[in-house]
Formats: sequence, C-alpha cells, structure tokens
Amino acid sequence: MGQAATLPCRKGESYVTELYEWCRKFVNECPSGLIALHEFQRHFCDGTVGSDSAEYAEQIFRTLDTNGDGVVDFREYVMAISMLTEGSAVEKLHWSFNLYDKDRDGNITKEEMLEIMQAVYKMSVATALTKPNPLTAAECTNRIFVRLDKDNNAIISLEEFIEGALDDDWIREMLECDPSTVKVERPLRRDTTLGTHG
Repeated sequence: MGQAATLPCRKGESYVTELYEWCRKFVNECPSGLIALHEFQRHFCDGTVGSDSAEYAEQIFRTLDTNGDGVVDFREYVMAISMLTEGSAVEKLHWSFNLYDKDRDGNITKEEMLEIMQAVYKMSVATALTKPNPLTAAECTNRIFVRLDKDNNAIISLEEFIEGALDDDWIREMLECDPSTVKVERPLRRDTTLGTHG
C-alpha cells in the first residue's frame, strides 16, 4: 500500500488470485477477523519503512475503517482491496479523497492535504525514493489547491477533487501519494563566516 489509490497486482495473476492472497494474509495475521490501529501500524511499518510510515499508516487505517469503530474488519479490508485492485479511476479517487479528508467533513482543507503530503514525505526520506529537484510537500499542496479549488473557497470538494485529478495527470500522480514525487524540505542554514544564508 505504498500508494493511496493503487495496489500492485503481481504480473500474470488474476484478480481473484490476487484478492485471495490479500485475504489469506489478513486471516493469517488477524485470525480474529479484526485489526486495531497498533497492529495495522506494526504490519504496515514492518512491510515498508518502519516508524517513518506510522503517520501514513494511521491515515490509511482511518480510511479503511469505514464505520469508524476503531478496528478494520475483514469485510472493510476485502472491500478496500477489491476496489483498489479492480475499481474504476473514480472509485479509486473517491477512496483517496477519504484519505485526505481527515475530519470526514466532505471537504479537504490545505492543512489536511499538507499533513498527508508530509507523512508521505517522511516515508520518501526513509526509503530514499526522492527524485532530483521535485516539489516540497508544501509546494505540492499549494499547487494542487491552485488547480483544484475552482470556487476559491479554500477547500476542495469531492467533485473538485475527482474532476481535477481526472483532467490532470500531474495532479492524479500527486494525489496517489507516491513517495517518489516529494523531496526533502531543507531548513535554511546560516553561514557563520559570512553571516548570510546558504
């Protein structure tokens, strides 16, 4: 689950086989049929980049927990995996929207988007998946808001999110939370010999 909107299918395997493998893994690791946040973070972080992915894992968990009861049950898990592996672009974008909409009010604020982008950024630093000279998390968030917030009300609605992502490949790539698209934000350092910023 390195990306919010897609999960890789192993080459040559059918959708049913892939879904079966995901389900089998869930049942093996969660025989009760339920997984709590701390367990999800442990499994997710062990499979990715350790504690640097904990914040991102928490957001994914919150999005998987569709009924908000604090656990992901087998049905919620299977439905998400099924949709992410075989769903339409609109379905995947709707799921990604829910990932960014932390307070579940039906809109994404700049702060909500920046928090997710920064969590992805932390993962990118830990995995060293950065590309030369891409945007920072803040720059990316600002650019997305300029392009998607059509009514300039400082929030992105579900409609703006989906329409904008479908119409713009760069935005769609950014909204999929691919850690390789965000660079390290470096603080301004002071040159002590000249008294200037370097």
